[in-house]
Amino acid sequence: MSVTESVSQRVMLSYGVGKFLAEFFGQAFLVIGFFYYETVVQLDLGLTALAFILYSLWNAVNDPLIGYFTEKKQTRFTQKYGRRFPWILSGSLLYAVSFILIFAIPETLTDQIVIFLWLLISICLFDFLFSLWDVSYQSLFPDKFRTEELRNRTAGYGAGIGVFGIAFGFILAGSLTDSNVYSSYITAAFIFAFIGIIAVLLMVLGVKETPDMIERYLQDRQMKQEDSFIKELISALRTRNFFAWIILYLFYQSAVVSLVSSIEYIGDYILPPDTSTLLIFVGYLLGALLTIPMWLRFAKRVQSNQRMLMITACVMVVALLPMTFASSLIEFSSLAAVMGIGFGGYWMLMNPALADVIDEIVVKTGKRNDGIYMGFRAFFGRLAIAIQALIFLFVHELTGFVPRVEQTESAKLGINLHTATIPAIILICGVIIFWFLNTLTSEEVASNKIKLKELNL
Repeated sequence: MSVTESVSQRVMLSYGVGKFLAEFFGQAFLVIGFFYYETVVQLDLGLTALAFILYSLWNAVNDPLIGYFTEKKQTRFTQKYGRRFPWILSGSLLYAVSFILIFAIPETLTDQIVIFLWLLISICLFDFLFSLWDVSYQSLFPDKFRTEELRNRTAGYGAGIGVFGIAFGFILAGSLTDSNVYSSYITAAFIFAFIGIIAVLLMVLGVKETPDMIERYLQDRQMKQEDSFIKELISALRTRNFFAWIILYLFYQSAVVSLVSSIEYIGDYILPPDTSTLLIFVGYLLGALLTIPMWLRFAKRVQSNQRMLMITACVMVVALLPMTFASSLIEFSSLAAVMGIGFGGYWMLMNPALADVIDEIVVKTGKRNDGIYMGFRAFFGRLAIAIQALIFLFVHELTGFVPRVEQTESAKLGINLHTATIPAIILICGVIIFWFLNTLTSEEVASNKIKLKELNL
């Protein structure tokens, strides 16, 4: 029986539910998190941005350490369930519940410092629990799906399911909350937590580790000498192709986070009163969902996941640049659909591209420490939220944005800038840096897979 045949479609679909879980909460947090504290709770803009910046500094320690800890730490469940499944299950359940805390702040609370601390502690806890399960979830991918065909098929399923997570996250966040009804946010958070728990249960089949995976890990533990966290940290940062992937991923995340976090501002301050922004997201998500099969076929022809990342990022830039001058719902929605085409391709192929990079590292080092690299991935993904906060802080202060009032033309231009222009510039820079740094060819990818089989890693 081939490797491809041994992994059922049910397992691939179940694994893809993890994408739904991450995007469902992540989307809601991006759409209403910053907006909620700046315009509903009315926390000072500087304090709101500071909380997100400190949160990113927390990530600098939290994510890599979690990656190292979950990679090295054996529990009493390891031999029976594997090294990753216990962390995925426990972390994802707590993650779903912790979302409630972000929006559970009492309406009567007015002390700015207390509100600031509430925001900071709640988002740091939320992120800690996200990292606890997501680092292990992402680390499972290269080990569980070991051929190019399996990786692309699983990534395709995951991208499709994840798009529905984005859609539900946005639709529910927008439809269940009202900036004039304070309590609507905590009600929405409870509903999100309930749906999240259901998603965790649906994910279980896809994230279970097989007996072969557990045996490989236990054998690897017995044979190799463990390195310190600092040594592993230096090794990760000195790996050229991994560093290139991380840089482009950071720039991609920063662009997408800035765009998505701007949608509520577009709806409230750019478009006519009472205009729903749902159509913008419909265009964005349809562009992503409907073109996933196209990207799968194109990826087979190109035969280089690294090159595909640059192509899909450039498609996003093509849509973002003219969005700077958009002023109507139709213009925003049409350009969002083009943006979605590039987004869907990048999002689908970034994990297979990273898996190819990790294969190269495993071949060179003789060790499978995927969790450590995924810890850095999680950190740079979350760092994008701090970058978004800094962008909003700088632009809003520079253009004179004031919440809950009619905005000046300068302030409206600022919203357009952090919606489109700045994300486009960020993506262009990321593509250029990746193009200079990445050296991984399709021939090397194929050779690495053969060597991994020989090494039984």
